[in-house]
Amino acid sequence: MKYSIKVQVTENSRREGLDFSSLPFGRTFADHMFIADYYDGDWQDCRIVPYGDITFAPSMMAIHYGQSVFEGMKANISGTTGEPVLFRAGRHSERINTSCERLGMPTVPKELFLEAVNSLVALDKQWIPESEGSALYIRPVVFATDECLGVKVSERYRFMVFSGPVGAYYPKPVRILVAEKYVRAFPGGVGFAKAAGNYAATLKPAQIAKEKGYDQILWLDGLEFKYIQECGTMNIFAVIGDTVLTPPTADTILDGVTRNSILTLLKEKGIKVEARPIEIAELIAAHKNGTLKEMFGSGTAAVISHVEDITYLGESYQLPPVSERKIGPMLKDWLTDIKEGKQQESYGWVTPAVSSLAELAD
Repeated sequence: MKYSIKVQVTENSRREGLDFSSLPFGRTFADHMFIADYYDGDWQDCRIVPYGDITFAPSMMAIHYGQSVFEGMKANISGTTGEPVLFRAGRHSERINTSCERLGMPTVPKELFLEAVNSLVALDKQWIPESEGSALYIRPVVFATDECLGVKVSERYRFMVFSGPVGAYYPKPVRILVAEKYVRAFPGGVGFAKAAGNYAATLKPAQIAKEKGYDQILWLDGLEFKYIQECGTMNIFAVIGDTVLTPPTADTILDGVTRNSILTLLKEKGIKVEARPIEIAELIAAHKNGTLKEMFGSGTAAVISHVEDITYLGESYQLPPVSERKIGPMLKDWLTDIKEGKQQESYGWVTPAVSSLAELAD
């Protein structure tokens, strides 16, 4: 192993007494976190320490100029081995580096990324909930740490990984408001990256939508307000007739790991699928002629979230009840079973969370 990781195990675990039956998303965190710092052209000082606060200077560049990217991934307990497993960890490693490259940040070597994630999950495996729809959510993040107010790329960065147990992100079908004013991303921008600033720009519109009774926003393209893009923090799918449609990934749409997995599974199942531009007018027309059978969002946090209705230009369009749908429920069960080891897959997506560290201790 090229990167030597020092491990400091917490003396007082916060796991005891935690109610795993009631887990609000992203508010409970496991005992440890991984940290590495980039300086002099390399990632150094790799360590796992008890989860806790970090300190930084008011002039730290990340909080001024937004050089910050992250990933979201999950660990589950295998129903076969009883040990922790990761879903498509290598793909997440590739994607965080795509984000880093777009923001002019140093990439995280795959070996370091995987060792950090595997070691952390192996150490905190008792934090993985085993109830249906639950998982250990893992958050890798890279951000600039130079103490400077000059507008330029930083020379120093920090790579961190921490985790926490979560339940279902959207426990019920979601109501969607189609964007009419705000835009998430433009061609040539950073919409395809998991950059912190992408999400900051969506918060006010999402807040407005929730005040109106909706769960998320279906974004349209910024040039014509014509083509559907993403749905909140998710990729979006529509089933029209016997075909599953999703917008193509480009520089305005995130190349979702769950999205990619869904496309693979649909092709394996022999279901017609097309990744192509989709006009909002096409969706509305399909609803009116009765061929819009389903809509669902996909993402690491939600896996698959069924869409209950969409509202566009003041008119609401109700979709069939989930009990009558075939594609979305099938995919959600299939992906969940793969992640939990209840169903085999031939793609090498599920890997055991195994650390090469001889002992996870000082």
